[in-house]
Amino acid sequence: MGDLRKDYVLDKFVIVPRSTENREWNIKLDASCPYCPGNESMTEPASIALVAKDGMLQRLSDTEENIVCDWCVRVFQSDLPAVSTNSSHIYSDKPLYSEPAYGYHHILVASPDHDKKLSEISVDQWANVLLVIQDRVRWLYTQKSVTYVSVYVDSGDKAGASIAHPHLNIVTFSAIPPQIEIEAEASHRYMNENGSCPACSIISIESGGPRQILGTDNYLSFSPWAPTYPYEFWIYPKRHTTAFSKITQKEMTDLALILRATLGGMSKALKEAPFNLVFHFAPEKKNSRQIHWHIEIYPQLHSWSGLERGFGVYVNNVRPEKAAEVLGSACRRELAGLVGIT
Repeated sequence: MGDLRKDYVLDKFVIVPRSTENREWNIKLDASCPYCPGNESMTEPASIALVAKDGMLQRLSDTEENIVCDWCVRVFQSDLPAVSTNSSHIYSDKPLYSEPAYGYHHILVASPDHDKKLSEISVDQWANVLLVIQDRVRWLYTQKSVTYVSVYVDSGDKAGASIAHPHLNIVTFSAIPPQIEIEAEASHRYMNENGSCPACSIISIESGGPRQILGTDNYLSFSPWAPTYPYEFWIYPKRHTTAFSKITQKEMTDLALILRATLGGMSKALKEAPFNLVFHFAPEKKNSRQIHWHIEIYPQLHSWSGLERGFGVYVNNVRPEKAAEVLGSACRRELAGLVGIT
């Protein structure tokens, strides 16, 4: 288990390993992928193994006597967790403050097919993935010392992926992450000053505008006005909602469609560029500062300079209007193919 160290002055936290040795997969580079079917014994037991049988979905789990096979989605504890529930309760005082990096870190394998990218799996499979995410979010918020549940994707080496097999990370924290805290505080302030949700205002501004990429019945995808990354885009539910755990089955199916269409379009337009995908959920435990939940996608096309790294001033060499034009065209073609329009 690692330590969560706080900066001397800033409210900035960094997880560092407690051991001085580097953390590495204890498998050979030419070994089989631990996320592939048949290699389930290379990971921790599955807390959920979603099995599709006779048109029905079964939520199963591994036991000492039986490892579930023929799964379509599988969830288990990470072998290289950023946080852990095996806390040793070691704290240190300021100015060198640290605390145990406590929490759950689960891996969600999004497909049994090693070579299927997240931009290639079917809409139905994406719906299965989202269903399992919703299930895990609900369960994790019932656990002790879980204040926030984060869900994210690292796709490609430059985006931080250690294994190519399509998967997502689900990581919990005992405090609200700084970026969510900033967003929640800004949203709370905006609502007090204007009497409305800032995200709902953004959706109204961007719908049908030059930065819209794709729209469905329930969701809007667009390039933000001030993007940090070239070709960055966001997906927002059109209905005001703060809890992903409470979206309906119809909204889930529609989300699977727009996710698949936008990731597929982005992959083609940007030649399979590495990317990060993050779910920004509102904190669901005893918190009055809420955010309109959404998804943000960050293609990783170039390295940051000292201006970005040292001062937090970002330079984006692609106008979001141009990004929306490029991505929108590719995503609309992708959507047409998915729904059978030629």
